Amino acid sequence: MRFMTSSDKADHAPEDAPAEAATGVAAQDWATASAEPQYRAAVVDLLGALAYGELAAFERLAEDAKLAPTLADKAELAKMASAEFHHFEQLRDRLREIGEEPTGAMEPFVAALDGFHRQTAPSDWLEGLVKAYVGDSIASDFYREVAARLDADTRGLVLGVLDDTGHASFAVEKVRAAIDAEPRVGGRLALWARRLMGEALSQSQRVVADRDALSTMLVGGVADGFDLAEVGRMFSRITEAHTKRMAALGLAA
Repeated sequence: MRFMTSSDKADHAPEDAPAEAATGVAAQDWATASAEPQYRAAVVDLLGALAYGELAAFERLAEDAKLAPTLADKAELAKMASAEFHHFEQLRDRLREIGEEPTGAMEPFVAALDGFHRQTAPSDWLEGLVKAYVGDSIASDFYREVAARLDADTRGLVLGVLDDTGHASFAVEKVRAAIDAEPRVGGRLALWARRLMGEALSQSQRVVADRDALSTMLVGGVADGFDLAEVGRMFSRITEAHTKRMAALGLAA
């Protein structure tokens, strides 16, 4: 989980997410928006969570490469891992630019994210692919929703680091091929994906609840943040997007 990381933009963004014209903070640049201390704290938390998620994704992909059945698959995952590390570097550098120490910004999210990965360690190559595709995509959907309410500079950075590393199409191709070759695999992977969905949503909600600035941004109170009803609609859109991704994998949601 980026609090989980990268996704395919076309496949993973909830299709009915709000597409209204930018207003409030969303119409401002960082210099203007960051004058509000609570908004600044929320963005530092967001960038810290994303940065550690990208670093963890790099490590996970490098580990997953060891399970790859072919040299071509191993090389493909190594390329994706490199892209994730580049995303981490962009976030790290941005934190430094705004006067924040990257390690300090990431530290509050280490225990939660490491715990998620311990609880959802894949047992084989296919489970690893599904985990990256499902878990990372849920996180990316969440970040895209939040990005709509960020200042223009931060929004551009967040959306940039969510760019597709190629993992989405790679995972879909490999998982569908495995199910075609052995249909029984589908049932096991569907159960695994449902577990990942539950863990990912629970973990993201816990992380946000533990960070006052982030939770305030979501429920309102920082400029034009979400209200409670919108938070509910947001998670509904994320759940719907998950169902579509499961169908793309050839799995029942």
